[in-house]
Amino acid sequence: MATHKILVIDDSRVIRMRVRDMLPQGNFEVIEAKDGVEGLDAIRDQRPNLIMLDFLLPRKSGWEVFQEIQSQPELQHIPLVLMSGRKEEVTEKITEPFEFFEFIQKPFEQKELIEAIKKAMAKARKPRPKAATAASTAAPTASDGSDAAEVAALKAKVAKLEGEVAQLKAQTAKILAFIKQKLR
Repeated sequence: MATHKILVIDDSRVIRMRVRDMLPQGNFEVIEAKDGVEGLDAIRDQRPNLIMLDFLLPRKSGWEVFQEIQSQPELQHIPLVLMSGRKEEVTEKITEPFEFFEFIQKPFEQKELIEAIKKAMAKARKPRPKAATAASTAAPTASDGSDAAEVAALKAKVAKLEGEVAQLKAQTAKILAFIKQKLR
């Protein structure tokens, strides 16, 4: 019987199979769930040693599953790897840096998967504040803007976005100049 259980919660059968195939051979069992409801049931029933959670899921989203895990101290210690095709989907709900879980962007290679699992295991061992809940890991709201770290993180995001906008403006100007030249 396997001593370690890895739960893969993803609506894509291909991703679930790919993760299973990428994991090194060993003394563990891979449990699969195709939506958030099945995933939460498997977490409660199977008590996995690692959870790989897609952020966009049917019936109950990965965000809702994440909140459920974070709200229960007995589940918070389970290493968690969040997966998504777009990191922005995650950062819209959860601010960086990701302190207690790891993120991996799909598609990923075996080396990236193994590295994400190792980092998630290290992060899961970090001590948590006693009042840690899903609310403390959620994106800041207008009422909690006093936290300096959150303000600094938001300022960094704004600066990054401003840089990207400037690049897009420059590219647009080049495209317009090219089109005008071709129309002459």
